[in-house]
Amino acid sequence: MSTVSIDAHSPAHVAQLVARAGVGKGNMRLDKVFFSSFSAGCLLAFACGTLLSTNTTVWFQENAPGLIRTISALVFPYGLCMIILTGADLCTGSFMYTTVAALQRQLPWYKMLLHCPRWQRLRRRPLQIRSHRLRHQETTHPDFHHIFLRGIGCNWLVCVAVFLGTQGRDLASKLVGIWFPIFAFVSLGFDHVVANMTFIPMGIWLGAPNITVGLYIWKGIIPTLLGNIIGGGLFVGTYYWYMYLLSGEVVSVTSLRESGMTTPRSGDVEAVAADKRN
Repeated sequence: MSTVSIDAHSPAHVAQLVARAGVGKGNMRLDKVFFSSFSAGCLLAFACGTLLSTNTTVWFQENAPGLIRTISALVFPYGLCMIILTGADLCTGSFMYTTVAALQRQLPWYKMLLHCPRWQRLRRRPLQIRSHRLRHQETTHPDFHHIFLRGIGCNWLVCVAVFLGTQGRDLASKLVGIWFPIFAFVSLGFDHVVANMTFIPMGIWLGAPNITVGLYIWKGIIPTLLGNIIGGGLFVGTYYWYMYLLSGEVVSVTSLRESGMTTPRSGDVEAVAADKRN
């Protein structure tokens, strides 16, 4: 009889990996930060284009807007999957990485703060005129604090997706771990500061009414960025640091395997290295 086993890092070990990654990101050369962030922005823009081509279907927007948002949310996560699996650097994920590294005293706080403003550049993609109304409603109607709260919820889920993607050992596990939290944030209508760098400028370029550059900065960047920082840095980064790294008592992946909770594969390089260390 075949048995199903889960081969994944423990949450405590993932917190250690996040801190280690935060040290690397915080000390990355500026030219590599630029190109890595540029790549991440472009990859996310592809997913934004898919989201728009799906979500702006006229009939669904008029008759079943909730359904088409859910359907489009199912396809959007491939953007973050490409970003994480290629090692590109998205600023919203870095809010978690660098916060954990700084709390562990492995990264100076000034480097964490300097690492937050990233060079995200998103590519322009074709857009149906119908999306003018969508951008107009989502940018002009909500109050500042509403967008701020949506930014918190967004990056809370994005960083949970990054955490779960780190937890998986094989490609399929990483994809599944990333996919569903991203689906959740898109289907709930939360705000991601980098995604807004595609959506709102497109609305401006294509003549959406009442959306100006000043309004974009005031409602599309500032509250979303602040919310994303708090959602990723506080509600995910600080929380998992407090739960798993503050006391210094970290459960090892090896001990979990010995207790039968996970089953390593012979080709798992990380598992072999962990076994040798212990």
